[in-house]
Amino acid sequence: MHLIWTLIVGFFIGLIAKMLMPGRDPGGFIITIVLGIAGSALAGWGGQKLHFYRADQPAGFLASIVGAMVLLAIYRMFNRGNETL
Repeated sequence: MHLIWTLIVGFFIGLIAKMLMPGRDPGGFIITIVLGIAGSALAGWGGQKLHFYRADQPAGFLASIVGAMVLLAIYRMFNRGNETL
């Protein structure tokens, strides 16, 4: 059940991050889930390094969205010249 919940929350985090950043987005449903989960992991790691979170504490919802937006911006930066019509 924990895995299903992680996938659902990851999807919504990735979806919100894509909606807040206009432009062409990578992939579809699976990439959106991966983007949300990875954004949450990035936010949790960064929050722990900056002492916002303890080691056993997950990142918050808004921080997870910001983490997903950072990853989406990095993806777009590296994928800028590889667009096909």
